[in-house]
Amino acid sequence: QVQLLESGGGLVQAGTSLRLSCAASGGTFSTYTMGWYRQAPGKEREFVAAISWSGKSTDYADSVKGRATVSRDNAKNTVLLQISSLKPEDTAVYYCAADSVRHFPVELVEEYEYWGQGTQVTVSS
Repeated sequence: QVQLLESGGGLVQAGTSLRLSCAASGGTFSTYTMGWYRQAPGKEREFVAAISWSGKSTDYADSVKGRATVSRDNAKNTVLLQISSLKPEDTAVYYCAADSVRHFPVELVEEYEYWGQGTQVTVSS
């Protein structure tokens, strides 16, 4: 089984940047597509970004395109999400997820098999 643990969330001011980290254990990290999702109160979980198993391909939601960068280090079993120019509407619990099926892009929630517990990001105006 794959365990995912997010970190890096917190309270930040609008206009600043934040870097989230997701550490994976178990499984073969280098073969998984990794995704980032977020869920705001009262809203459904939404896709933010994804990166292919090799790291060569990335995919972003329109809401963060141009502001977010997803990257991974397969040697360290870690995937990162950096978002700049943060807005109050970026406030949410951010989750990382892993998909063991080698296909890309992967944006549907149900295609990811493993999920972390999430890390809260709150952006104040």
